[in-house]
Amino acid sequence: MAEDAPRRQPTLDEVTELAGVSRSVASRAINNAPHVSRAKREAVERAVRQLGYVPNPTARALATRQTGAAALVVSGEDPSIFADPFFAQVIVGASAALEDADLHLMLCLAASGRSRKRVEGLVRSKGADGVMLMALRENDPLARMAEEAEIPVVFGGRPVGTVPRWYVDVDNVGGAREATEYLVSRGRTRVAAICGRLDTEAGRARYRGYRDAMLAAGLGPFPPQEGDFTEPSGAAAMAALLVNHPDVEGVFAANDNMGAGALRALREAGRLVPADVAVVGFDDLAVAQIADPPLTTVHQPLTAFGREMARMLVALISGQDPSPLILPTHLVTRASA
Repeated sequence: MAEDAPRRQPTLDEVTELAGVSRSVASRAINNAPHVSRAKREAVERAVRQLGYVPNPTARALATRQTGAAALVVSGEDPSIFADPFFAQVIVGASAALEDADLHLMLCLAASGRSRKRVEGLVRSKGADGVMLMALRENDPLARMAEEAEIPVVFGGRPVGTVPRWYVDVDNVGGAREATEYLVSRGRTRVAAICGRLDTEAGRARYRGYRDAMLAAGLGPFPPQEGDFTEPSGAAAMAALLVNHPDVEGVFAANDNMGAGALRALREAGRLVPADVAVVGFDDLAVAQIADPPLTTVHQPLTAFGREMARMLVALISGQDPSPLILPTHLVTRASA
């Protein structure tokens, strides 16, 4: 009589599925690591007993070194940046996804030498289980730090000049193209672009989308009128456009803050919107709805952006190898164009 085949050992994924928790939560609960809620710990313990799961010693050693926290690092100096509606929505999405994985969210600013050293120390000491990086500029030292990091790093938006292995981004080129095509479809042939910082990939990509749409329509694109994604910079850029190109008929602003600034400058100059100049923004923030007139804009899913960035990081922490993700955009029409 043949011997019975050896019984297959249950896997961590099976424990995860039965307990109804994420893989990282199951791993921490099994290995008595901190930052796991009582309810989830008990659900994992029940699943372990039911399945007869035996932890892998190597996996146990890795899990017990986890901190239970993930860091969102923004390349900037002003702490009020986290109150900006753009980043606030990203934080809401990231926080919710990390909470599902029982990970705490740490917020860090890094632009000055001192603040960068603090972040680099956090990464080197593995003071977080993983890092999400946002708002990087060209030649940003944080990008080099990410290449050398021994903990998982996910980029929110791609840095200039390189394509990281793991990132979440939005269709910046496609969104800007759609905005410009809409202006052209409304009969505007003299369309300018107030682009964001050209040392960021978002600023460059949105200008590329504008330029591509103008060329496809047989129209001459204006040189980039650069702003820094703030309302005052949008107003200053619009004022300069009115001086240098007084016959401008349409404006694509690379974010809603600059779009609102452009509307203010046009109002102060006595130009009617959209009768004289039509304006389209990008982001679909609350400022677009309360602008005068309400701003036509490109919607990007900011809460989903933060959520997917955090989910990708959790997957990396759990030992998976997720694919990069580009989120879609769509145009929201209002009274400005």
